[in-house]
Amino acid sequence: MLNPRLLAFLLLCAALTLPAFRAAADADAVAEAGALEKQVRNSYAGYELEGLASWYGGKFQGRLTANGEVFDTNELTAAHRELPFDSLVRVTNPQNERSVVVRINDRGPFVEGRIIDLSRAAAEAIGIAAAGVAPVQLEIVHYEPLPTSRTIQVASFSQSTNAAALAARLESHGMTPSIETAGSGVHRVLLRDVPLEVIDEYRERLSALGHTSVLVRSR
Repeated sequence: MLNPRLLAFLLLCAALTLPAFRAAADADAVAEAGALEKQVRNSYAGYELEGLASWYGGKFQGRLTANGEVFDTNELTAAHRELPFDSLVRVTNPQNERSVVVRINDRGPFVEGRIIDLSRAAAEAIGIAAAGVAPVQLEIVHYEPLPTSRTIQVASFSQSTNAAALAARLESHGMTPSIETAGSGVHRVLLRDVPLEVIDEYRERLSALGHTSVLVRSR
């Protein structure tokens, strides 16, 4: 049986040590949170967070965005020159304090002084659709890590049989194609998850097969 005095001594040691352990653990947690916050702040460094916003739609409706999606001006999306695709940004109109969260899926605007190009739905949400161009403030809600691979769109067809024939040809040359069918009935032949470091190699292989104008998409 454990000596009562020894037991009392061990309990006292434990009582004295536990707060110090908790304090050290809390300090580690605070330090880790601070490092993460600094990392996130550094990720935003260099991005303009105040400037002019414009919006686009009309002739761009139904066209492919820079990340390979079909543009729909009725969705809450936006174009930004540098932010990674799928990043989320809160856009606020300081004149009426209305805000909207948009997803980056395109590149632009390419006009001096403008920092973001909104879909019509997003522009209407913050009350700038009538003005066309207005000052806004940006807050990055989610910063999407840059992808390490891309999707190569080799060709598109209105007939599924033509897409299947090309896919079979690419398979015979050691590639792994897939077919994406859009709602409009267009059948796209894709090479998915191609690592960035071999994109140029794939371009050369496809060019040798007669496909010199492939589209490199983010997904």
